[in-house]
Amino acid sequence: MPRNDAGPRLDALDRRILAELQADASQSLDEIAKKVGSSKTPVWNRIRKMREAGVIRRQTVIVDPKALNRSTCFFVLIRTSEHDTEWQERFLHAVRERPEVMEAHRLAGEIDYILKICVPDAEAYDSFYQSLIGDVRIFNVSALLSMEAIKSTTILPV
Repeated sequence: MPRNDAGPRLDALDRRILAELQADASQSLDEIAKKVGSSKTPVWNRIRKMREAGVIRRQTVIVDPKALNRSTCFFVLIRTSEHDTEWQERFLHAVRERPEVMEAHRLAGEIDYILKICVPDAEAYDSFYQSLIGDVRIFNVSALLSMEAIKSTTILPV
């Protein structure tokens, strides 16, 4: 797969295939090929090449948080006064080991990190919080309860 500075070059057919996979990766190759106007073998070869190039990182399923009693979502804003490597390694380990953490981002600006936490209720969030601050020293934590998910998607524009 040819590359440019931004990564592998994708043509219109690659993009249509990606759009179909993002919409529903459980579709058969025949279904995808029909929808994108190609045949099964070229579609399979393009998917394989996009996997090898890292365009497609993995395939998974999206589970309804309510079905697993994890529909209470908090966004946790973290400020730290420590920026050394040892602290960062402890913090990253603590975050990566906790299954409640759905997303974690290091930010530019006044807030150092933001975490998306999915738990059964506020009591479970408090347990998470107490456990986290027991593992790593944090200067300031603010938690924001999401009242409603207005938009949530994994689909990137292609």
